Amino acid sequence: MGATSSNQQQGTLIRFEGIGKTFGRVRALIDIDFAFMRGECIGIAGHNGAGKSTLMAVLAGVYAPTQGRIEVEGQPAPRYDARAARDAGVRCVFQELSLCANLTVAENMTIVHPQLRGRGWRARATALMREKLDEIFPGNGLKCNELVSDLTLTQQQMVEIARGFTVTDTPVRLVILDEPTSSLDAHTADQLLAFVRHAAQRGITCVLITHMLGEIERVADRVMVMRDGGIVGVLPRDASSRTAIIQAMGQQLEADRTPAAVRGHDVRSDERAFRWNVGAHKRTSIEASRGEIVGFAGLAGQGQTEALLAIHEAATRHGAARVKVAFVAGDRGRDGVFPVWSIAQNLDMRWLLGGAKPRHGLVDRSAARALVEAWRTRIGIRGAPMNAGILSLSGGNQQKVLFARALASDATLILMDDPTRGVDVGTKRDIYRLVHDEAEKGRTFIWYTTENEELSHCDRTYVFRSAAVTRVLAADECTEEALLAASFEEQAA
Repeated sequence: MGATSSNQQQGTLIRFEGIGKTFGRVRALIDIDFAFMRGECIGIAGHNGAGKSTLMAVLAGVYAPTQGRIEVEGQPAPRYDARAARDAGVRCVFQELSLCANLTVAENMTIVHPQLRGRGWRARATALMREKLDEIFPGNGLKCNELVSDLTLTQQQMVEIARGFTVTDTPVRLVILDEPTSSLDAHTADQLLAFVRHAAQRGITCVLITHMLGEIERVADRVMVMRDGGIVGVLPRDASSRTAIIQAMGQQLEADRTPAAVRGHDVRSDERAFRWNVGAHKRTSIEASRGEIVGFAGLAGQGQTEALLAIHEAATRHGAARVKVAFVAGDRGRDGVFPVWSIAQNLDMRWLLGGAKPRHGLVDRSAARALVEAWRTRIGIRGAPMNAGILSLSGGNQQKVLFARALASDATLILMDDPTRGVDVGTKRDIYRLVHDEAEKGRTFIWYTTENEELSHCDRTYVFRSAAVTRVLAADECTEEALLAASFEEQAA
């Protein structure tokens, strides 16, 4: 008997009937009918702004539905809030991490597990976190007495996930994972997906929201496809191919841009190449020619982001041959968006950085509006008017704003720290097209990505380990096997 049939016999854990959610005049959810079965893995797919995160916030009790009813284990739940969700065994790993940076890993456990108090609470919290981290991410090397602010984004994601699956008093029955692999490398993501399948087999319902459709194919028993706040299809496991999901999302199936290995990218090698020495003791030499797309790869946390920051510093250092450079941050919450500013202000910052041409000594607001509107249309920023706060957008749309900000500048060097985190498949294709088009105009891109398939768009790839480069792979050498081998190699002599 298949996994789904077995789970259906076990019964429904939580049922949504006619669930709707509005924010003012915005209808975020429309007539959601869905049953979350015990012990199954449910994949949720849809474009940015489709309502996925809002639906999960209702499931976690963060938002009360505007209409509809919720049942828990067959019983009506007239007051379904965060406490009721927790009592039902619901846990959530949100897309935007909720860790407190000034606390240690162990201390962050008490935020969602208030039962960890009294004498010996720290030792118990440490033991619980250590056990769960080792179960989900073997060989992680994390220490529970470290401050969260000292961890990489990947390590923070691992802590958040482990905390969500940890049991203190109420058993964990359903875990929501909202873009859980967006900042994990391929190896660590594989560990998580294997654990998710194992957890479902043990009776824990896992809800996986991700734009990585291959991950949904691998682990989901059913796939809920959302568009414009509603469910447009529920696909069983044997019909949830990447092609079927994309078609249900309403995306056009277009061939991806020809990879660099075949494309014969017109790198301007006759022009003087950029060159930097970065990494531990400046042992790593990075080169990039004008019009070239250079990839950074390897396991997460091996010095790729630090290399990008070192390049940015070298390119902008006072007294050096300065290069106009733009940076697309990977951790948008900490390093990317200005949370109290509008979407438009976050996108066009030339007035702040001195790059805009003033009119009569003042900012040319009409030119700024035209630029913002042009990039809103070009990159498909949706979900709120451009004068709304940046935090009113979904995480994926916030990432689009950061990408548009970089390309709207006059920078000749674009540094990208995993820029497609939380971005839907259609937008990814648009971003790839924009990168190629801008490279052909002479812009240089240095692109760190945790998605190995994206490296096919790069002319060369530097593979990092322990803050040094182990191999440099040409476009036609950049296979999954070669990347994995290089990721575990020591630095090349």
